[in-house]
Parts: sequence; C-alpha cells; structure tokens
Amino acid sequence: MKKLLWLLLLCQVQPLFAQIKEVVDWKYQVNKINNEEYEAVLSATIDKGWHLYSKDLPPETGIPTNLEISTENIRPIGDVIEVGKKKSEFSEAFGARIVYYADSAKFIQRFRLENQGSDAEVRLQITFQACDDRICLAPNTLEFTQAISMGDIADVGTMDIAKDAGNNAAGTAGNDVIKVKTLDPDHPLTNSGAAQERTNDGNGLVFVLGFLGGLIALLTPCVFPMIPLTVSFFTKSTSDKKKGRRNALTYSFFILAIFLALSLPFHLIDGISGNIFNEIATSIWLNLLFFVVFVFFALSFFGYYNISLPSWLVNRSSKAEDAGGIVGIFFMAFTLVIVSFSCTGPILGSLLGGVASASRNVPLLLTFALGGFGLAWALIFGALALFPQLLASLPKSGSWMNTLKVVLGFIELALALKFLSKADLVSKTFLFKREVFIGLWMLIAIALAFYLFGKLKFPYDSRNEKISPLRKLFATVMMLFAFYLAQGLVPSTQPRLALLSGILPPLNVSFYASPEEGVLGLHPQHDYFKAITLAQKEGKPVLIDFTGYGCENCRKMEEFVWSEPAILPLLKKEVILASLYVDDREELAHDQQQSIDIGNGRRKKIRTVGDKWSLFQQLNFNNNSQPHYVLITPDGKVINPPVSGYMSKKDFSMFLQSGLDYFHAKES
Repeated sequence: MKKLLWLLLLCQVQPLFAQIKEVVDWKYQVNKINNEEYEAVLSATIDKGWHLYSKDLPPETGIPTNLEISTENIRPIGDVIEVGKKKSEFSEAFGARIVYYADSAKFIQRFRLENQGSDAEVRLQITFQACDDRICLAPNTLEFTQAISMGDIADVGTMDIAKDAGNNAAGTAGNDVIKVKTLDPDHPLTNSGAAQERTNDGNGLVFVLGFLGGLIALLTPCVFPMIPLTVSFFTKSTSDKKKGRRNALTYSFFILAIFLALSLPFHLIDGISGNIFNEIATSIWLNLLFFVVFVFFALSFFGYYNISLPSWLVNRSSKAEDAGGIVGIFFMAFTLVIVSFSCTGPILGSLLGGVASASRNVPLLLTFALGGFGLAWALIFGALALFPQLLASLPKSGSWMNTLKVVLGFIELALALKFLSKADLVSKTFLFKREVFIGLWMLIAIALAFYLFGKLKFPYDSRNEKISPLRKLFATVMMLFAFYLAQGLVPSTQPRLALLSGILPPLNVSFYASPEEGVLGLHPQHDYFKAITLAQKEGKPVLIDFTGYGCENCRKMEEFVWSEPAILPLLKKEVILASLYVDDREELAHDQQQSIDIGNGRRKKIRTVGDKWSLFQQLNFNNNSQPHYVLITPDGKVINPPVSGYMSKKDFSMFLQSGLDYFHAKES
C-alpha cells in the first residue's frame, strides 16, 4: 500500500552518488603587447568527444561562448578573438549550421589601461556550454581575476585563489573558504559502516507509474470508446486478416514511439538537468505555477471545461491519414494521441510535473514514464488486434468513465497541495502548516467519498444515476482514509502518518511547534564552520546533513529513521548536527556574495545560502544528492564512508554507531 501510494503521489526520486562532470579545463594568461596595450587570454582544453560552441553561434541554437571584461580602469579594444580549429556542421535539432571547437580553443580580448600610472585587476567572465553527440552540459559562468602591475606581464598560468583555504578543519568563516583540504571522503579514517550500492535511480518505479497512468487514461471518455472502433477498423478493413493485424500492431508501435518522442526534447538539453531541473524542484515561483496548473487540470476533470489542442492540428493530422500505408498508419496513431488530449493532457501533465520536480536524471526518468504510458496503450491495442474476440469482454461505455475522470480530478487537487507546500518551505514563510495540509486532504477525501456516494454532482454527472456497490466500496475507503489522516491533527511526540512521510510538511512546520525548534527536539547548526567550532569546544564529532526544504526523502529520514530509540539519543547527545540546506533561497549579505575559486582557475558566483552549501557539498564530496550524511572529527577528517539517500533504520544506525565507536576509541 505504501509503495502504491508513493507511485500515485509522484514522489521525488533522488539518485545516489551523483557526480559532477567537468569537461573543459581553463587557463588564464595576461600578456603585455606594448607600453599601452595588453591581452587577456583564456585557453580551453576540451575532453575528447566534447565540443565548445563558438561565440559566432547562430541565434536560437546552442549557447554561444561569451567573454566579458568587467573591470574599471580597463577599456576593451575590439571584439573577442577566437583562435583554434573551428568546425561547422548542420544540426538537424536546431535546423541551422552550428560552429564549435573540439580539443582546444583560445579566447583573446585586447585591452588598454585607462589610467596608465596605476595597477589594475583584470577580471574576466566567460559563459559557455559544452556538448557531445548525445548531451549538453549545463551552461556555466566562471570568473578569472589577475592583478597586473606596470611591469612586464608574464604567463600567470592557472590561478588557485583558495589554495590556502582549509588548512585546518574550521579554517575561517571567511567568504572564500569553500574547499576544505581536510575533508577527503575517498580516504576515510575507517571503512566501517553501512555499505551502499548504487541504485537504479528509480527508473523502474517511474516506469510502473507511467504504465498505470496509461491504463487509467485508456478508461477515460476520450479514449475508451475509440478502442473497439480502431481495432475493428484494422481487422475488418481488409480481406487479408493477417495484413490487418500486422497493420494494427504497426499502429500500436507508432503509439509507443510517439509517446517516447515526447521525451526527446528533454534529452537534447540533458546536460542542464543538474541545474535547471533542480531549479524547478526548488524554485518558489515554479512550484506555485505547478500548483496552479494542477488545480487547472482538476477543474478540467470535474467537467467545467475541456483542454484541447488547436483544431488545425487535429484537422491536418486527420487528413494525413488518407496517405495510406505506413505513413497513414502513423498519422492515425498521431491523431489518436491528439484527439484524446483533453483526457490524457492532465494525466501526462501530472506525470511530467512530478518527474520534473525530481530534479535528477529528468530526461531519462521522463523516457521511462512516457514509455510506460505508451506501452500500456500499445499493449491493449496490440492484444485486441491479435485477439479481437476480447472486444466482447470489454465493459460498455457509460457514466462510469465520467466518474473516473472526476476521481482523477480529486487526485489532481490533492497533488497540487504538495507543490504549494514545497513553495512555502523553500521560501521559509512556513505559513502552510502541517495540520492545514492534513485538513485539506481530509476535506478532499470526504468530498470524494460524498461524490462516490452520489451526494455531490458535477456538470457531466447523471442526476438519477444508480450508485454501484463498487462506488460505495471506494467511498468507504475514502472515509477511512480521512479518519486515518485525522490522527495527524493531534499533537504527538512521535511521528505519525507513515504512509505520507516526506509528502507532508515537516514535523516542526506545525501549529504545535516552531521551525526554529528543529525536528524531534534537535537543534542543528546551519553553518559548517560554526558546527566545527562547537565540536572542538565540546569534543564531539560533526554529522553533516546535506538536506533541502523541498527534499521528500530528507523528511522521511527525519521522521521515521532519526526518530528511532536507538538513533535519536545519539543525534541529541553524541554529535553536533550540521543541517546544511542546499535550496535555501535566502540571499547572503552583499559583502558575502562573492565568486569562489573552484579549481583550475574557475570561479563560481555565490548569491544565496543554498548556493554556498550546494557548492560546498560538490567541491568537498563530489556529490550533489540529498540527503547526504558525512560524519567528521572536530579537526575536519572524514571518519567513515559517507552515505546518501533514504536508508533503512538498520543501515543508518550502523553508519552512525560505527563512526562513533571509532571516534571514541581514538579519543580514549
């Protein structure tokens, strides 16, 4: 039941051990040309198989490389000069010729000092995107800075401004300290603890979700009546029954191919999923947009209006069916997908919205989800084409199809609240309390029960419809679910509603508790350096908890793993807990919004608290998944191998206890 509910609620699937891919190595030079002019040179070494776009890329294709000097007292001379073996080829995806570099390239900007009698700091900013023949990485913006004097300028090579940062665990709380040398997750002090294996990133789970969505969509009024008509057309339109069935199977194949093709645009921008889809998952405004869209879908299912594609698209597709042969069959499948959009659109929209909010491996997850959806349709049409006698066993069209649509509308309404809650958490307004969420779900469950009992009507419902025993059974289940939810309205020291763990707002976003109080009475630090200082004072190890306000698996861990009697006392008494929120949108003070050296002369801008801790996790642990747990000594050494994701109580307890045992043994 719990697994089925998680499928139904489009839970966020977070893979473990996400690695950061870097394929372009940059080096920075400043050369003196004469007594008045200089040149700043950025040299790119590109990994084999990858390419870097030129600055002269055609509009609306890829991301052109853009180099800017953003320094006072410096006047650029002319445009940026590109040096390297430039390649050009026609891109079918963009419909234009793209220009790029492979292996290496140089970008040169000549400049003049406005005040010849003073020194200057040459600051370059470059925005670029790297692609291979399959994916593109996220567009990246780096900064390079070098002070120059009036003397000759030599090759300054690769800079490493933060090279002295982190000589000890705490370093200083200065703005440039992000990379801490003592943190080495690849060489922990001991290898004891829970051994984690790589997961399949939830692909199978999402595939099943898509398959179930496809089966449900087949039962809607837009699709179900078309099944016998379509199958009969293929089995009776020709005297050659084998050919008719072969055409029907081809039709099924095209249905699957069309749904799979819907995920192709996301694969073309696969490389930006690590950033853009993470923004979707944690953006306040995008989550509010998802909330509005899901409510819009719900009202459509209730029958207040229909969502449909433009009529010209339907008409053109219908006319194309007359082409005959394979082309005609393809357009028959395409027409089916289009004309059924008013019913399948909200289901697909929910599917896409739920998967996009996962923020990890989104293109692949969408392929599995849409593949499952299309496969459900393909199997049904294919099976009925091969065995047309099964048509007689299908239920007759009737009011039950509209009932199913309305039920889906209630589900859409419940799902919408999850996005509203996430926006509230990320914004840190904490207005959408846990009890309000539970109360609204109770109202939705009770309203659905009243509808199934026939006490509530919508526009397309029959006024004198007889209520079947099956409807009464589901109505009773909804009433029981509402009673189950009611226990979440009562204050309790122990977590409740295990089925909804990670879906509801956290325990401390409640009328009975304050966010400042922490979950389960814990009072974590939210700054690594402050946690280290406190650990050195109290002689305890630090448990780093990389988490997020929008992270469902983090909430599950807190509520149903941390709360265990064998674990909670350890978290309260034996460690200094440092919960670092990677999606905290609170802006840092202006003097802390700096660019940070991330190695090889590259710099990354830090604007928010989440930016800081997200980069801290990536640089020090080569990981960007949440939850992610690291146990370290007060002097900043990793005790045992870090662990990621939702884990069993046994595994987390083993990770925590083995690390503490090693620490205490060394201390004694």
